[in-house]
This record gives sequence, structure tokens and C-alpha cells, in this order.
Amino acid sequence: MVIGFIGSGKIGGTLAKLAVDAGHSVVLSNSRGPDTLSELVAGLGPDARAATAAEAAAAGDIVVVTIPFGRYREVPVKPLDGKIVIDTNNYYYERDGHFPELDAGETTDTELLAAHLPGSRVVKAFNSINYVHLAEQGLPAGAENRRALPIAGDDAEAKKAVAELTDSFGFDVVDAGPLAEGRRFQRDKPAYGPRLTAGELRDALARG
Repeated sequence: MVIGFIGSGKIGGTLAKLAVDAGHSVVLSNSRGPDTLSELVAGLGPDARAATAAEAAAAGDIVVVTIPFGRYREVPVKPLDGKIVIDTNNYYYERDGHFPELDAGETTDTELLAAHLPGSRVVKAFNSINYVHLAEQGLPAGAENRRALPIAGDDAEAKKAVAELTDSFGFDVVDAGPLAEGRRFQRDKPAYGPRLTAGELRDALARG
């Protein structure tokens, strides 16, 4: 499978390495241009290449959006039509500026991205774990105390694909429900941050 990345920072770079280690190819992009990704691509090996955001979107069977939330309108729309899009973003008003609809709890950051990408199948995932832990805490399926990560989305097939990918990266998955339920594992929620098993994560989501 080819996984495209719109954004190749700490989370994006970590997910790209996990993807390559799991046998996938990756196409990386950022806002500064493909030439700035040469070191990252070289470190990932022959299954990685750099491209523009539109090219990465077009190339990916699954595409990861991992940029500061405040720039979500820069994500290319047409190349992502019909595709599974993983949103790793979190809303930090200190960085992104205030979005009144988010501050009021009327919607969520990932729902805004999904509205920007009306033809895409958006799944919220990988936003509740620090990139260092993402790199270090994966365990084989069935391992005792394996960490679980939450996902949310409106498309069952897309969530299944993201869950399988997450499992291949070393983590159990707990489905929090439709995309709107992504609010249960946003910043400052009980499910955001701590290392939790699947059962513990379900409890944390219920409290969120």
C-alpha cells in the first residue's frame, strides 16, 4: 500500500517510519517543498519519496493529514476525492488562533477538515499519542498491556482500514464512534495522552 503524507513533522515522520517498517511505501510532503525532505527520505530508505502535497494526496491509497490544524484549508481537495484520509490534528488556539465554532463546542477540528474534504472518508486517529510514544510503545498483537488508540469516523470501511493499519503499527484500536465523537479524545480529555489498554481506553472515552 502507498501512504501519502500531507505534513512530515514529528507525527508524520514517525508514522512514515512505522509504515515503511510494516512494508508500505510512503510519499511525503510539507509546506516548504520536496527538497527540504531529502534527509527524512534518505533515512526511510527506498520505499520513501518526497513530493508536493497534491502529489502525495494523489499517490496515497490512504493519506495522512498531519499539519497544524489552523492551516487545514490548505489541504488539497480534488486529489483526495474518494480516499481514506487520516486526520492526526489537534486544535490549539494558542497556535492556530481562535475558531469560534470550536471554542463553543459546536463542532470538532476533524469535522471541519471533513467539511473541507466532502468527497473524502475522514478518520480521526493518532492525535492522542505523543510522537515519541508512537515510535516506542508499539507491541505485537496479543501482547499483555498493549496500548490502545482511539479512532472515530463516519465510514465503517475506512475505519476498518485505519484500524488494521494501526494494529500493524503495534497498537490495539478502540472505535469511539462517528466522527463527532472524536471530541472524546481531544486535548484535555481523559483519553488524550495517557498509555491505556483497550478496556481502560473505553472507560476514559466514556468519561470524555
